[in-house]
Amino acid sequence: MKKFIAALCICCASVSYAAAQSENSNMMDMAKGAASTASQALSASSSALDKVNETMMKNMSIKMSGNADVDFIKMMLAHHQGAVDMAEVELKYGKDPEARKLAETIIAAQQKEIAQMQDWLKANEKK
Repeated sequence: MKKFIAALCICCASVSYAAAQSENSNMMDMAKGAASTASQALSASSSALDKVNETMMKNMSIKMSGNADVDFIKMMLAHHQGAVDMAEVELKYGKDPEARKLAETIIAAQQKEIAQMQDWLKANEKK
């Protein structure tokens, strides 16, 4: 009788474990589905921001001239253009009015500084 009860307990535990695993698997599938839907909704903006960041980082990787001023300006040009490009992604995909306003402010300020740096570079790069 003791062996029968022990076997019954083991059997019940196995069934409970299998049921729990099945339920856990179902919940994981549901979570993956929800995450996939959220991921699809985010993918366009995330992809755009990733591309902008990749371009900015590539453009900041300049061949150093040995002139600290020129190298600084060239790297900052790429950095500022990256900021403008990121802000444009925000304007395309963003919904929050405050974030969108900040993006507009960033674009205006960075474009002004980009023009200033380009002028400086034209006047000073060959010195």
